[in-house]
Amino acid sequence: MTMSAPHTAARHNPKVTTALRRFAISISVLNVFGYTVLGFEQPWLWPFVALATGYTVEIALELLGARAEGRAPRFTGGGFKGLVEFLFPAHITALAVNMLSYVNDKMWVMVFGVIVAVGTKWVLRAPVKGRMRHFMNPSNFGIAVILVLFPWASIAPPYHFTEYLDGGFDWLVPAIIITLGTMLNAKLTERMWLILAWVGGFALQAIVRGLLFDTSIPAALAMMTGVAFVLFTNYMITDPGTTPSSKWGQIAFGGGVAALYGVLTAMSIAYGLFFATALACAIRGAFLWTADIVAKKRAEEALELAAVTRSVSRAEAPSGAQPDAAPAQAEAPAPCACPADACSCPAPANTEAAPCACPADACSCPAPANTEADPAKTPVAA
Repeated sequence: MTMSAPHTAARHNPKVTTALRRFAISISVLNVFGYTVLGFEQPWLWPFVALATGYTVEIALELLGARAEGRAPRFTGGGFKGLVEFLFPAHITALAVNMLSYVNDKMWVMVFGVIVAVGTKWVLRAPVKGRMRHFMNPSNFGIAVILVLFPWASIAPPYHFTEYLDGGFDWLVPAIIITLGTMLNAKLTERMWLILAWVGGFALQAIVRGLLFDTSIPAALAMMTGVAFVLFTNYMITDPGTTPSSKWGQIAFGGGVAALYGVLTAMSIAYGLFFATALACAIRGAFLWTADIVAKKRAEEALELAAVTRSVSRAEAPSGAQPDAAPAQAEAPAPCACPADACSCPAPANTEAAPCACPADACSCPAPANTEADPAKTPVAA
């Protein structure tokens, strides 16, 4: 299969690229501070292993996809800058999976999670505005798969984000994350409606669970003050590539994740944040596929109806048009009232010295009426 021209369209629009760049910088800085100041418990080598895995899988799958689709890889044509921008999603995904999951000393499980997270973008896809786009949140899905396949694994303990901070500085970390995350989501990703729906829905489900199942409402609401919740709210659930962009779509998605979390927690299912997000993404993917199938079916029905309408019109046109044509021709007035054997009359026909036999009240006759009879007569100019 031959490759297409070297020119490739931009993978993301500039606004999304800027958001990805800031996401990547934020999570990188957080990892540096996490291992040097905050108290991250994963081995310090693991982030580098995660990044190497994510980069390798992303480039390999892009090469395979480009070859299958007959186009140039999307990281070519932009130089080193283009390659870096292409790897932003893999960078974010790899660091997030390593940072938010805890797999004891089994590094290969973390590597497996990164491979699943990056690879799912090429498997779980749906048509969006005429293009195939991934609908599953990669980082969240990779962590969810780890939790399902390896029951002994868990998410990173929340305390490791502020383990070595005290004297009020443990509140500084979530405050910084909230400030930077809000600026990022308000100006670039434009997912503030999603955040508001998610936070409001989370508080609502905590109250409902307390009223229905007699759980502690303050304890359920207190979860919203943790660094893990703040990180999830600003950097996980707001992924611009796997969430709706419309106002009501964002509200439905954020509220849906909160409702699913409440149901899972009421069923005593742990790690409900990750499973609820994965379920919401799966429901959205099913909706996108259903909408596309219905739209195509309606388009086909419209084409078939148009074809039938044209066929019926063609079948009825000869029998319906011919009877009306004859009366129309019969009723049409003669273009000239000159007798059939009259000579060509000059215009106007009712002049005082008429050189031919046209009646006095006749119109100008088209020339020639009878040029052979008298070549001296003057034809009327057409």
